[in-house]
Amino acid sequence: MHDIMPISKTGHKKLKEELVELEAESVVVRQRVKEAREQGDLKENAEYIYGRQNLGFIEGRMGEIRGKLNFSKVTDCTEVPCDKAAFGTVVTLRNTENDAKMVFQLLGPYDADLTDDSISIASPIGEAMLDHTVGDTFTATVPRGDIEFEVLEINKSEIK
Repeated sequence: MHDIMPISKTGHKKLKEELVELEAESVVVRQRVKEAREQGDLKENAEYIYGRQNLGFIEGRMGEIRGKLNFSKVTDCTEVPCDKAAFGTVVTLRNTENDAKMVFQLLGPYDADLTDDSISIASPIGEAMLDHTVGDTFTATVPRGDIEFEVLEINKSEIK
């Protein structure tokens, strides 16, 4: 059973657009494979072999995207309340050890690469940050050890 993951409207739209492009590309690649197959000897037919590999990649990515779309809940990040760190909010943190400040938009694993300043709610820092309010401190366990952060601000996103 899959967990339903939140996804931004923008991330959802981006995945749907990629799926449409891949579906169109798969039609073209299927036609090329068919034409290459008709040329005869398949063992030494590079176009056929490459086409089959490319088609496998395209179909695999299409399946992955369909899975993400089927197991996601679309959220308009501009309408998420800012009373606590939650999916869609933009959170300013301070690393209590070195005083470094950073700003992240909390997104789901399906669209956390939407901007350079996003972090997945499933990542160690993103998960530890969830439900904290301004002034809270929390500890995130990352591969190099524990890091303590203070929540400085929580703001609305400009990304839907």
